[in-house]
Amino acid sequence: MPQPSPEPSPTPPIWPHCGEDPSPERPFGCRGIHVPGHTACLAHLADTDRDAYLAGVTPGTDIDHRGTSFTQPLLDALLAALRDPATGHPRIGVAGFESATFEGVAGFGLATFKGNAEFGSATFKDDAGFESATFESFARFESATFERNALFESATFERNAWFGSATFERDALFVSATFKRYAGFGSATFEGVAGFGSATFEGVAGFVSATFEDVAGFGSATFKRYAGFGSATFKGNAGFGSATFEDDAGFGSATFKDDAGFWSATFKGNAEFESATFEGVAGFVSATFEDVAGFESATFERDALFESATFKGNVGFESATFERASTLGPLVCAKFVRLSGAMFGGPVTLAFAARHVECRRTRWSSTAEVRLRYATVDFSHAVFEYPLTIAAERDPFVLPDGQLMAEAPLADMPDATVRMASLRGVDAAHLVLADVDLSSCLLTGTVHLDQIRLEGTCSFDSVPPGTHWRGGRPVRFTQRRTLAEEHHWRARQPTAAPGWNAAMPDVGHAGPAQLAPVYRALRKAFEDGKYEPGAADFYYGEMEMRRHDRTQTTRAERGLLHGYWMLSGYGLRASRALGWLAAAMLVTIVLLMGFGLPQDDPKQEATGTVPPGGGRVTFEIGKDDPHNPTGNRFTGERFEKALNVTLNSVVFRSADQDLTTAGTYIEMASRLAEPVLLGLALLAVRNRVKR
Repeated sequence: MPQPSPEPSPTPPIWPHCGEDPSPERPFGCRGIHVPGHTACLAHLADTDRDAYLAGVTPGTDIDHRGTSFTQPLLDALLAALRDPATGHPRIGVAGFESATFEGVAGFGLATFKGNAEFGSATFKDDAGFESATFESFARFESATFERNALFESATFERNAWFGSATFERDALFVSATFKRYAGFGSATFEGVAGFGSATFEGVAGFVSATFEDVAGFGSATFKRYAGFGSATFKGNAGFGSATFEDDAGFGSATFKDDAGFWSATFKGNAEFESATFEGVAGFVSATFEDVAGFESATFERDALFESATFKGNVGFESATFERASTLGPLVCAKFVRLSGAMFGGPVTLAFAARHVECRRTRWSSTAEVRLRYATVDFSHAVFEYPLTIAAERDPFVLPDGQLMAEAPLADMPDATVRMASLRGVDAAHLVLADVDLSSCLLTGTVHLDQIRLEGTCSFDSVPPGTHWRGGRPVRFTQRRTLAEEHHWRARQPTAAPGWNAAMPDVGHAGPAQLAPVYRALRKAFEDGKYEPGAADFYYGEMEMRRHDRTQTTRAERGLLHGYWMLSGYGLRASRALGWLAAAMLVTIVLLMGFGLPQDDPKQEATGTVPPGGGRVTFEIGKDDPHNPTGNRFTGERFEKALNVTLNSVVFRSADQDLTTAGTYIEMASRLAEPVLLGLALLAVRNRVKR
């Protein structure tokens, strides 16, 4: 274990010092500066000399008592000499009290410091009273030690106020104080209550690396310029309720060991909480962030309360850790809610009304529910091992007090539809989507997509409607559910019909070989959900991708699939199969009328020979060979006969109609093809109505 370094040797003061009373604590004796015209400090002057000096002090006089030790009576006597008869309050020019020691109460209340107020390294052994004091020039309290209460209520600092490295061993009260320029508390230590309620910081407020051992109260404080609390440590409650930050607020790497309360606070500039640690409750209920809010890499060890918080700019929780937060929101964000890389350690419910939500590479260690309104959501490469539900909320969120959450920053949005942007790289085995729009969702690369659960009105994109011209011929697509990636692929084709949506530059390309398994997985997911009509659309998409795949589908298989598509839309388009059946029947009727029916029905003739002398007569019954027609072949009678033969062929029956040789072959072909087309039509109807 390393040993602490020895204390540095005391450094003699740089001013002419008194030198009285050497002791182990004061190896150089008293460090008080000489009173002008004397060889001792004010504390060690002879009584007559001290009285003479004080008699010459008038209100507004510059005084220099660096290193001097003040007893209560001595300080009171000095302040009495500086008291302005018109106001009854001390009025001091330059106040030199560096390294001074105040043994009793330091009563500077209502005092006016016209020049610099120098209290650097001063020690206040009793209360330091600066209530309603006015510092018209610089106020310096660097490295000062306040062993009792430091009272600066309603004080006014018109120039810079420096409290860097100061130590407040008891309460430090700056309630209603006004800092018109820079207020520096960097590396200060507040061992008691730090009260800045209703204080006004008109300049930069610097609390970088400050330590608050007890409650830090900044309720209703106003920070008109940058408020810097970077690396500050709040060991007690940190209260910033109703505080107003009119410029940027920096809490980067700050540590809140107890509750941090920012209820109803207003951040008009950037709110920077990067790498902050909230060991207690982080309360931002009803807070308003008018610019960017950054919580990147922050750690929330307990609840993170953002109910009714309003973010008018982006809010970033990238790589943040929520160890035990049970809720996050409901909140409203006019732009991006970024949670990429965030980790959730326990069961949690997220509720956002936002324009965009990014959850890339998030890690979910327990069950979770993400309830959204308006948002476009990107969940690519998220990791979760327990059920996670992403659901769209139809109505505004209800706050704990029963009121509906206001959504004014999103008033320009056309509707509250939630759209998934990507599920690439996600293991969907435990994923539930409810009432979300998947028309633009990227699904290639999703694992266990066949186990995804789609509930409510989850919608997909569709093919371009209407009739389009391509290569001089009309093209019409039968309506079906399609993937966004199919749109992107078809839009890239040189002969693409208008209406297919092109991909954004950073989306990447997926072809039929990659899309066929995605369609297959979605088909299985719908079949497992007992929704056969929905599964039929994804089967159609799978077959389309196989038909266009030139890498894994052979030429012969593509030809077979092409024929299957043309005849019946892969057994899913009854109208197409019935159309081909009607065309085949029409062709059969025309061919039978033209070539298949004979001119006249063949007549039967019976011939026989009577044996001489009588006896049994034997008859031979024959029929004339059918003769090809020579006259008008397209008559009503012939149409009726041809129709009868054709209809019987559809159901694979013989019409017992005499036919010519050509007609016999025509009927055979009809009895082979037309029942197949009828079967395809019936199959398509079944696939559309099956449950």
